[in-house]
Amino acid sequence: MALFACIKAISMEIGISTFGEVHPERVAGGARESYARMQELLEEAKLADTTGLDVFALGEHHRPDFIISSPEVVLGAIAAVTRRIRLSSSVTVLSSADPVRVFQQFAELDLVSGGRAEILAGRGSFTESFPLFGYSLNDYNELFVEKLDLLLQINQNEIVNWQGRFRPAIRNLGVYPRPLQPALPVWLAVGGTPASAVRAGKLNLPMTLAILGGKPSQYVPFIQLYRKSAQEAGHNPAKLQLGINSQFHLAEDADQAADDFYPSYEKLMNRVGKERGWSPMTREQFEFMRLPDGPLFVGNVKEITDKIIYQHGLFGHTRFLAQLVKGSIAQEKVMRSIQLLGTKVAPAVKEALQ
Repeated sequence: MALFACIKAISMEIGISTFGEVHPERVAGGARESYARMQELLEEAKLADTTGLDVFALGEHHRPDFIISSPEVVLGAIAAVTRRIRLSSSVTVLSSADPVRVFQQFAELDLVSGGRAEILAGRGSFTESFPLFGYSLNDYNELFVEKLDLLLQINQNEIVNWQGRFRPAIRNLGVYPRPLQPALPVWLAVGGTPASAVRAGKLNLPMTLAILGGKPSQYVPFIQLYRKSAQEAGHNPAKLQLGINSQFHLAEDADQAADDFYPSYEKLMNRVGKERGWSPMTREQFEFMRLPDGPLFVGNVKEITDKIIYQHGLFGHTRFLAQLVKGSIAQEKVMRSIQLLGTKVAPAVKEALQ
């Protein structure tokens, strides 16, 4: 309990995460729907900023159903139309990227935004980037470990000396520009693999756990492993930052929220599930996942508020990212969902956790 008491002293951040879903247009040019969706993303970010949310995060993908392949480019545009909100990837697929360019691009974002840039680095739950950029999935883990090491070294040192297996060595070279912040916040994105929790803890890095299925309570040992690994490495586990990322839709009426969200959620899960061999999603499963101890944040203001507070009791986390699933949901309902999160849920959660 003493550890959780220390963690509660850290202010809870609440934000939005999105992949920029779009209906595949299958065109070589003239991507009009993608253009329209990109303009919607800018409006969503502006609203998140003005309603007082803390973070706006964009996920990297290389698929026809998502339009964000380089989060830092879109975040740069968002930086120009916002004032205070933190700007993060969710995630940067570090395994198939060049850490030098990742650092440079986010350092530039930091300069554009006045010190609001963050990197949420992960291996990626989708693997399209590996063949696209000439990497082998046989090196899935090794690539991430090596590239994370280089990124962290660049972040802490202006002049870099480094050698690895997958990239040419760097011999006494500077990496520029440098960010406005003393160092870029680098978070690790994880999906429940114990080795990932151990790595984040040993490196004393903030960690974001995506909970997209199963009961959240089953992840408690995973979070405990993260903090234990940090402590064993000589770090203070009470100072670790921990994020939870879950799929989300909010409306004044809980049944309306569910009815709005389910068609898009079902299509998304069945589209991905077909690739991965999952059983088809049913409404019954969906409703089960919406229960107070389930992973989905779909409901009214009180339900979402109570669920964040409930999970904070489980994890003692310091950040909650609400992952939008756009699909066929009308844009005005997406905007209302963001507005309610910023003006109703976030203040209630923060007051309860003071």
